[in-house]
Amino acid sequence: MYSLTNQIRRSSRSVCSNIAEAFRRRKYPKSFTSKLNESEAEAAETQNWLDYALECKFIDIAEHQKLNNQYDCIIGMLVNMRLTANKWQVD
Repeated sequence: MYSLTNQIRRSSRSVCSNIAEAFRRRKYPKSFTSKLNESEAEAAETQNWLDYALECKFIDIAEHQKLNNQYDCIIGMLVNMRLTANKWQVD
């Protein structure tokens, strides 16, 4: 359980840190989108760990659905940012 909790913490924190890095790199479009892509991957990894937590009965179905839905929204926002990267660019 400790290991799973640690993995969820690490991947979820990585989502935020990659967004912060992406924002600072928005002057460089390829770097910006790359960091957003990494953030999206970390969010998907978090969802994967939440699936494990559910299967191991560390969380119930209601908590899993709530968290999974929140990560679906986060991933959707990241995809939208990546697809509209030019709106975020700084000259």
